[in-house]
Formats: sequence, structure tokens, C-alpha cells
Amino acid sequence: MDITSLSVFENRCWVNGQWISAQETLEVKNPLDNSILTTVPVLDDVVIEQALLDAEIAQKKWKNVATGERSRLLRNWFDLLIQHQDELATIMTLEQGKPFKEAKGEIAYAASYVEWFSEEAKRAYGDIIPSNATSEILVFKEAVGVCAAITPWNFPAAMITRKVAPALAAGCTILVKPASETPLTALAIAKLAERAGFPAGVFNVLTGSSTRIGQIFTQSPIVKKLSFTGSTETGVKLMAQSAPTIKKLSLELGGNAPVLVFNSANLDQAVQGVMDTKFRNAGQTCVCANRIYVQSEIYDAFIEKLKVKVEALKVGNGLDPDTDIGPLINRKAILKVEEHIQDALSKGAILVAGKTQNSDANWCVPTLVKDVTQDMLCAKEETFGPFAPIFKFENEAQALAMSNDTEFGLASYVFTQDMNQFIRVSRGLEYGMVGVNTGLISNAAAPFGGVKSSGIGREGSKYGLDEYLEIKYVCIGNIS
Repeated sequence: MDITSLSVFENRCWVNGQWISAQETLEVKNPLDNSILTTVPVLDDVVIEQALLDAEIAQKKWKNVATGERSRLLRNWFDLLIQHQDELATIMTLEQGKPFKEAKGEIAYAASYVEWFSEEAKRAYGDIIPSNATSEILVFKEAVGVCAAITPWNFPAAMITRKVAPALAAGCTILVKPASETPLTALAIAKLAERAGFPAGVFNVLTGSSTRIGQIFTQSPIVKKLSFTGSTETGVKLMAQSAPTIKKLSLELGGNAPVLVFNSANLDQAVQGVMDTKFRNAGQTCVCANRIYVQSEIYDAFIEKLKVKVEALKVGNGLDPDTDIGPLINRKAILKVEEHIQDALSKGAILVAGKTQNSDANWCVPTLVKDVTQDMLCAKEETFGPFAPIFKFENEAQALAMSNDTEFGLASYVFTQDMNQFIRVSRGLEYGMVGVNTGLISNAAAPFGGVKSSGIGREGSKYGLDEYLEIKYVCIGNIS
């Protein structure tokens, strides 16, 4: 289809209230067939530096806009996102590959953050603290200032609104660098932000070199906070680059999510939970089930039920309503999945469903293997594809030890009908998030984030608003 016919399509950058182009451009491809959809600007340093200056000027005004007005504008943006859900989902499917039904769900999910923070904008409460002296202690919460965000390709709408909405609600201005693979979704939602009525310079979308824009963001004293979602390796670099300017950071990094299925679990519920968390977005999610641990007593029965579900998944064009698994983002992603499959099989794992080799294109058949062990690559690395490895465990202590045997600590999942057990295991898992008897844990009202090498900070919920606020203490003395 002609992507330019969509009313929300835009391939220019949104900077200080203007749509701008550049002489140098970057191709945006459809992972379905690697066809070129369009091009977007590669902004030069002068334009980016000026964008920062303009955002700084805009922030001085925006922070003083009444919270009710900020809330109203965010609500306008939410309404527009919902109204244009189908068009936004079409753009996402074309540039990212995920099935249209999933893309449409992501737009609703992305919009939910805008709605949530439109309401939280009015609730940045401070405190009055009792004092032992002849003074009063006041605590104010104030906007951090100019913020920057670098977002990934796997959730090109939600990862933007989850950062932008709280920033705008708090009174910050923000510049977003979307992934080079999926800039069109970002530009489309910026177009709707323009229609919603946000002032110039408050929300900006910059495209171009990720490395260069990242360096400018981290080195600039104008940027007071940086939010990044992506690999741990890149997050470490950004953290180091930000150190000289002492920025506030939110880093949502790599994952290696375990799923623990205990003997007491409702088997059908556990199988569906694994399907939800493993194969959504073709396994290309940071909270995706990467290691599936099943207790020995139900091991064979669980695998048989899961096999039926996996073999029923349909791989195809994301615009086909029957498609469950679209193309992966690029050939590199395919090769990593195949490497993990081959490594597991070479070390004794058994193929249950799927195939070990895929086509030359970006198609990847959902694959299930059993008898996986801790020495295999899939136990140590994030696969980021539709590959489900099944491990066997005997007891709770063993399951916890294997689950925590990783540098990562983002999401984890537990399936059990034993209340005491789920409390013990939830406490014992070294992860920022635990899903119990569900594979779907993301929610605008919940604090999303990890521990260990999976990052710092939280997004969503009331805690997500705090990430864009600074605390100011005011002491009123000599009160008689």
C-alpha cells in the first residue's frame, strides 16, 4: 500500500514547532521484503544543538503552564491517538513488521500512558514536614528541565509515550530520538501532538545518526535527564557519557526473563501465559520469556500442550488479519535466533516444534526445544525471537537458583496455585517485575523497570512521574 496516503504520515522532523527536512536522508525499510517505504532526515549537529536551545527556552514557559492546562493538552493527544489507531497501526506494521492486530493493541497501550499522565499531571504533591525547631519544612516538586529520550524499534509508539507523557505532565520539555528502523511511528504520533495543541519546542522528534545524536544529548549541559530503552551495552555507554554533566537517568535495558511453572500450576493457564509472553511481537520484547522452567512432574504434559499452540501459530504478512508472527526486524535478528537453536541442539536439547534453519528473508518459524540446560547460550543471552527453550527443575530452590543465575533482572513470571509458594518465589526472584499466573504485566498504572544490569528507574505509575521531578526543600525559620 501507499504509506504516504495515510493522514498521519510524516517523514520530516518535528523541531520547535516546525516540520524540517535535511539534505542527507536515511532509508526506512519494510522488514517484510526490505522494500524502501520512504526516507527521513539525517539532522546535522547545528540543527540538533539549536533544537536543544529552543527546548530550553520553551521549558521556562511550559513549567509555569497550569497543571490543568497541561492535563487538557495531554488528553487531547490521547483522544487523537485513539481516533487514528488504525492508521498508526498500519504505519507500525509496515516499518516494524508486527501483525496489525498487535500494532493496534500497542497504539491503545501507548495512548493509555498519555491518558494516565494527563491525570497524574495534577497530582505532583509536595509535603509539609513537622519540625522540632522554630521552623517549617516545605517540600516542593519541580520539573527536572529539558529531557532527552532514545527509544527502540520493538515498541515504536509505547516506548515514546511512556517517556514523553510523564515529562510533559511534569512540566519538562523533551527531545526524542526514535530508532532508525522505525521513525515513522514516532513522527506520526508527533503530528497528532501538534494537532493536540502543544506549544512549539515542548515535544520534538529528531532523526539521524543514533551515535551522534546520543553524544550530543549526553554531552549537553542543557539536557538534565536522559531516558533510554535498549541494550545494556549501549546503556552503559550512555551512562558513562552522561557522567560529566551529572544527568538524571532512566535506563530500561536488557532482559533474560524466566518463567517458572510449578506442579501446582493450572496447566492451560500456564501454557497460555507462556504463549502471551513468549510470542508477542515474535518474541522481540524486553520482557519476553527467555527461559521456561517447568517442574518435573508436569514437564511432559506441559510440553505437549505448548507444542500444539506453537504449531498453530501462523507466520506471514502483518497486514494479513490471520497472521500471528510477522517478519523479524532484520536478518541479524534471524541469525541470532538460529545461533541459539543450533547451540542448544548441539549440546543435547531436543527439537519439539519448528525448524533449525529459516529462509533467506526475515521470516522465523516459532521453535520449541526441550531438555535445555544452563550451559546453553539461550540461558545466558537474550534471544529476542520466537524460540522457546524448556528447562526441567525438581524443586523450588533449584528453580530460583537457575532463574537468578543471570546478570539481568527485568521481568519474571510464576505459575502456581499455591499462595504461600507464589509469595516465597516472588520475594526470592531478583527481578524488578514478577507476573503471577499471567504473561501480560505491562500497565500504565504499574512501575515498569528492572534491577541489576537491566537498568535503573521506573516508567509508568505515580513513580514514573517522579522520574521527571526534582525535590526542593524550603525551610522557613524563626517562627515564633
